[in-house]
Amino acid sequence: MQDTYKKLICEHFEGVAAQLDFWHERNLYYYTDLEKLHQFLILPNSKVLEIGCGIGHLLAATKPEIGVGIDFSEKIVAIAKQKYPNLKFYCLDAEAITSEQIELEYFDYIILSGVLGYFSDIQTVLEKLQVFCQPHTRIIISFHNYLWEPLLWLAEKIGQRRPQPLQNWLAMPDITNFLEITGYIPIKQSRRFLFPKNIFILSKLINQFVCHLPLIEQLCLTHYVVARKKFVESINPLSNLKSLPTVSIVVPTKNESGNIKSIFSRTPALGKHTEIIFVEGNSTDNTWETIQSEIAAQIPSSQFSYKSLQQTGKGKGDAVRLGFAHATGDILMILDADLTVAPENLPQFLSVITFGSGEFINGSRLVYPRSDLAMPWLNTLANKFFASLFSFLLNQRLKDTLCGTKVLWRRDYDRIVTQRDYFGDFDPFGDFDLLFGAAKLSLHIVEVPIRYHPRTYGSSNIAHFLEGIILLKMCLYAAYKIRFL
Repeated sequence: MQDTYKKLICEHFEGVAAQLDFWHERNLYYYTDLEKLHQFLILPNSKVLEIGCGIGHLLAATKPEIGVGIDFSEKIVAIAKQKYPNLKFYCLDAEAITSEQIELEYFDYIILSGVLGYFSDIQTVLEKLQVFCQPHTRIIISFHNYLWEPLLWLAEKIGQRRPQPLQNWLAMPDITNFLEITGYIPIKQSRRFLFPKNIFILSKLINQFVCHLPLIEQLCLTHYVVARKKFVESINPLSNLKSLPTVSIVVPTKNESGNIKSIFSRTPALGKHTEIIFVEGNSTDNTWETIQSEIAAQIPSSQFSYKSLQQTGKGKGDAVRLGFAHATGDILMILDADLTVAPENLPQFLSVITFGSGEFINGSRLVYPRSDLAMPWLNTLANKFFASLFSFLLNQRLKDTLCGTKVLWRRDYDRIVTQRDYFGDFDPFGDFDLLFGAAKLSLHIVEVPIRYHPRTYGSSNIAHFLEGIILLKMCLYAAYKIRFL
């Protein structure tokens, strides 16, 4: 019966192959939005595989360095090859695909746009795609909201939509379940596009703004999920194996001379080698001199090395970027010099990222109890507000966006740098430059709960009201660049 269904689907698409360009032009407004979504999610000049590629419009729109499309209709593949000779197209069955057939070991992105409904065995397709995945590979699945089934059926009957064969109608929980049982981790789930016809200002207003509002968003036509393959690491990040990564810890410091000695004595050895980079930012006390004397007092060790830098710019964001630019480690960490997050917690962050449980590790100070000295109630309220707001804007859950401790792989930070022009130099704090960049790359963001301690030296460098205004401006910016694009 499965083979019969597959044969019927193939015969249907062979029959409509010559009409695909016509239907693409008739519903160009919808397809343009779909291309816009994938252009946001996919970095240009990547290796991209599209399953059920049709005649290649979406694949070409991603501007890949290497673009490969597969489809089970010979007629459709022939048209795609003629339209886009710079891309590679194969007539293959996705349920039996192998890497030998495509002659490429892995892809940066794998697209399944509107095709899961046509497969006779979705689980097998997703399992087959595992062979093409590296840790950084992203699976992008887009599909129609099942609530639209009656409207789409009507559109087909009145000649506004391409004729469709019998297909599966899947809800978001169905898709995420398929991903989880086939060895993938869903990273991001979202919805977009509510008004499928282009009526000048009205359509733009609805599809760019109204459709993203809570509750209304559930009615959107296009649903999508971004996922990655689940990789299980076998190494212990606290052991001394040569295969362990090296770690660079960037410590932004300003007027923190009383904490410097504790940073040296309390920071544990991490990975194969631990590099601690102090970035001093125009202190009015003797922070810089204390850093120099403590570095000079350290006994040479193969486990630790130290660097000290002075900012020419201003702000923690500038300090973090300067420190990361001079870092040599495989894994990059930020540790605030006020020691409100204990250096002893850093092995927990290392464990999470090394075992593949996340790709961007954010500290969370809002799980465990904390004293009012560490975080007054008004600060707690503000932190919770901004965390909820940023979770909405980024489509990824965050409980504490303002925790200074963040950890990521150098390779991912380098990718954030390459697409920083998308956001510009907008962040004086450094946290959101990284968070926005991680969200743009669809990195798997997870949080490590930590206990937040009161300062034992100095006073906060934060101007709460002024920086709250800056945060609100950044939220509006994120809304424009990420959520309401």
